[in-house]
Amino acid sequence: MRKMLAAVSRVLAGAAQKPASRVLIASRNFANDATFDIKKCDLHRLEEGPPVTTVLTREDGLKYYRMMQTVRRMELKADQLYKQKIIRGFCHLCDGQEACCVGLEAGINPTDHLITAYRAHGFTFTRGLPVRAILAELTGRRGGCAKGKGGSMHMYAKNFYGGNGIVGAQVPLGAGIALACKYNGKDEVCLTLYGDGAANQGQIFEAYNMAALWKLPCIFICENNRYGMGTSVERAAASTDYYKRGDFIPGLRVDGMDILCVREATKFAAAYCRSGKGPILMELQTYRYHGHSMSDPGVSYRTREEIQEVRSKSDPIMLLKDRMVNSNLASVEELKEIDVEVRKEIEDAAQFATADPEPPLEELGYHIYSSDPPFEVRGANQWIKFKSVS
Repeated sequence: MRKMLAAVSRVLAGAAQKPASRVLIASRNFANDATFDIKKCDLHRLEEGPPVTTVLTREDGLKYYRMMQTVRRMELKADQLYKQKIIRGFCHLCDGQEACCVGLEAGINPTDHLITAYRAHGFTFTRGLPVRAILAELTGRRGGCAKGKGGSMHMYAKNFYGGNGIVGAQVPLGAGIALACKYNGKDEVCLTLYGDGAANQGQIFEAYNMAALWKLPCIFICENNRYGMGTSVERAAASTDYYKRGDFIPGLRVDGMDILCVREATKFAAAYCRSGKGPILMELQTYRYHGHSMSDPGVSYRTREEIQEVRSKSDPIMLLKDRMVNSNLASVEELKEIDVEVRKEIEDAAQFATADPEPPLEELGYHIYSSDPPFEVRGANQWIKFKSVS
């Protein structure tokens, strides 16, 4: 009897432990906001740049932390599913670059537009899609954000145009989206992203020229993670000052590992475009922890020590966490609770992404157009035909 009472007592004590910690966090007096110094941006053809101090509210800080942690955990889960051969084909992960996607979204409006290259999972999430729709797309299931037919490189959401597999090809498209914003008289901007590897593409310079000529509200953003596939920027570009590449277009170089720096620079760039001055160029100096894609171990052209040094000194999640804890915006215990909740969300999403059915073969031709009457699509040979339904 005593043993049974002791066991019941232990169970009750364990059940009461978590709510007690939450009560402790809730009763603690946190600061509502704090002011931080941020790194000054390098400028090109600009007399003034973004501010060098910014205010972070507790509410925003917790939101940014949760979002960055979600992107990090989602990418690590994608890595695991790929190694289990549940995710197949191309897969480019963005862990290490979380401050870019979360910081850019924090600096614009939901009605603004964004287009990027194939390292798109983080942007798909920050543009508003749930993790389960992203992981299900990676595993090719019906519940994926592109019905399981797009995969890693072709994800879309409202005002998010992918996910584009051809290097640099999304940049002229981004200029076109900005042209639509101006043509329709909307106070909107388009964030057009590309990597340092794509920065040498000729079509990018053509897009610069047209955007400047027509004063399009386009923010060209180079995510410089130091390596284009396996080639360092120093070996690929005669000039690595990517923020100056627009020549006649103003530019700024931003610390892409600091979410607050990215947020303030994005707000500055968006305000510049909305004022009717034309395009602006941003270079985000960032770093990816994984290789270029899942076929790249990422250590043949850089050392493990280099990766570890970035992790220990410049990790975007660690930097935000330290700021919040040291400024009494949050406690370590509270952030740990968020970590636990995020891990559970990712696990639940992974369960869905592996259990959801694949789309049937007869739906292969579906969703070619958004609102069109059904029509037939020829298959691999002229005798195979699929029906297309919007």
